[in-house]
Amino acid sequence: MAEPRFECVGARADPYAASPTLVLRLRIIDDSPGGVHAIALRCQLRIEPGRRRYTAVEAELLGDVFGAVARWGDTLKAIQLANISIMVPGFTGTTEIDLPVPCGYDLEVAAGKYFASLDAGEIPLLLLFSGTVFSRAERGFTVTPVPWDREARYRLPVALWRELIDLYFPGTGWLRLRRDTLRDLLRYKSARALATWDETVGRLLKEAGG
Repeated sequence: MAEPRFECVGARADPYAASPTLVLRLRIIDDSPGGVHAIALRCQLRIEPGRRRYTAVEAELLGDVFGAVARWGDTLKAIQLANISIMVPGFTGTTEIDLPVPCGYDLEVAAGKYFASLDAGEIPLLLLFSGTVFSRAERGFTVTPVPWDREARYRLPVALWRELIDLYFPGTGWLRLRRDTLRDLLRYKSARALATWDETVGRLLKEAGG
């Protein structure tokens, strides 16, 4: 009976995808003598924020996600990042595959806020696996589920995430605003003959600070 084991052995940014995509390198080990015909693999990817420490600046920025630091013992829960399905080709013993993970930069989504709040260090990831294993047999093949307890952990460097985002949005970020708010900003920008949106927001911040 096939009982594959999984390891995450690396990560890289995909510079050629249509949108920001992180590529995790998975190693799959299976000791079945007949080998594996294929695996219809599903992976649930989560962030485990309780598995790292935070600077005072990071903690302040993460207040929007987890609340006050005094409450983190109750609020520092796992954050859902992605659900991915992929077909693993046949192999015997060990194989490695790429797992593409789409990454957004939406600061209204918990994962986006979390990533954007970190300055350095690593992001603790948990990969939970499920799916169906098709194994070779004397006559055709057998079909078994991926055992429910299969998982792997990986510590993703924050620097790699920043490299990924800078490939697609170099030195910039995105904010989603209501149309009427955008019209008010446009009116403010035009009335003061400001050249860019950066200049517009910067002027507003200075006025608010004063």
